[in-house]
Amino acid sequence: MVEIRLAGRNDAKDILDIYSPSVVTAAISFETAVPPIEEMQDRIASCLQKFPWIVCLANGKIACYVYASKHRERDAYQWSCECSVYVHDDFKGKGLGKDLYQLLFQILKLQGFKNVYAGITLPNDASVHLHEKCGFQFFARYENIGYKFGSWHTVGWWKLQINNYDLEPPPPSKIAELDQETIHKLFQKTAQIIQSKLSG
Repeated sequence: MVEIRLAGRNDAKDILDIYSPSVVTAAISFETAVPPIEEMQDRIASCLQKFPWIVCLANGKIACYVYASKHRERDAYQWSCECSVYVHDDFKGKGLGKDLYQLLFQILKLQGFKNVYAGITLPNDASVHLHEKCGFQFFARYENIGYKFGSWHTVGWWKLQINNYDLEPPPPSKIAELDQETIHKLFQKTAQIIQSKLSG
């Protein structure tokens, strides 16, 4: 049984289980220590004040999660955001990341965001392939921007435009301000797509 919903503070432990290897065994994340569960709970709550943080559960277990976050602090940047996706090892290669990403982008579009950015520590062919399948286009390379595990790491940046650049745009809506019935239907539709993949 597949369920898709917004994350909650009680999901912090399962999210950390998926996220931690990116901290302790790779430079996918530039964090150098796994955050405590209380901090992850606060991150989820803070994100949901404006952005979607979506979890996909398969038989009660978080299989994948995606979220959006602020790109920069200044007000003129408010129509741009960043995205992240993490998939449990048991569910990699099944297309869940792409399906959940597409759901995330639909919601961000409804909120009124214009651009979604993804920063990828290189090399990472799987992540680059995923983002480009979702329509992202490469536009920048930050050489040797992060130091971790005794090495300097380069980050590539990809961009996805999800709305037109209309003049005098209203500020993006908060996730809680969207029509919740519409969001529920999007969750259900994506859950059905993923259920068919896992059952096939």
